[in-house]
Amino acid sequence: MATLGLVLSVVMIILSVLLCIIILLQSKRSAGLGAIGGGGSGDTYWSKNKGSSMEGALERYTKIGGALFMILALVINLIG
Repeated sequence: MATLGLVLSVVMIILSVLLCIIILLQSKRSAGLGAIGGGGSGDTYWSKNKGSSMEGALERYTKIGGALFMILALVINLIG
């Protein structure tokens, strides 16, 4: 079990570094709280096709990486 915990810890460190890099690659959103009140137009061409762009891919990778990070942390906690 100690070897498995060590391997999972190394995987978690690598995943955390990758998550930091992916988050830093994302563009800054300057809308802030103004987007809540409808400050920006959400029906533009770029907002409709966001999923197929690089920005959409980075957002998707961030969600997947965050979910994997939480699951891995839970598994390491249960093992140790």
